[in-house]
Amino acid sequence: MSDAPLQTEFEFTLPQGYVDDDGTVHKDGRMRLATAADEIQPLNDPRVQENSSYLTVLLLSRVVTELGTVEEVTPEVIESLFVTDLAYLQEMYDRVNDGSTDFAEITDHEELLSGVDAESGNPQVR
Repeated sequence: MSDAPLQTEFEFTLPQGYVDDDGTVHKDGRMRLATAADEIQPLNDPRVQENSSYLTVLLLSRVVTELGTVEEVTPEVIESLFVTDLAYLQEMYDRVNDGSTDFAEITDHEELLSGVDAESGNPQVR
């Protein structure tokens, strides 16, 4: 058993970046580990009940705690991401929350994107 403290937040750099209304590009951010509530509560949201794909948007808006100088990471911010960035965050979410990834060994976003098709930004089937 390790005496190392549990890492609950992880820094990232988006491949493209979120472009706000002023044209500022925000690439650097932080994501925290998800809680059970993060995965359960969005299921009651009417947008998720209407379209299950919206679950990803709500989950990411809950666990992405910082994105550049954006005041609050809302579902609307996540909706405005480029597909490549959304896929990047989805992959990071999966890896952070499966408990088997040692993030201290990941040195750049290329390794995190290893499961994302470079042209389309879509996750690759493994």
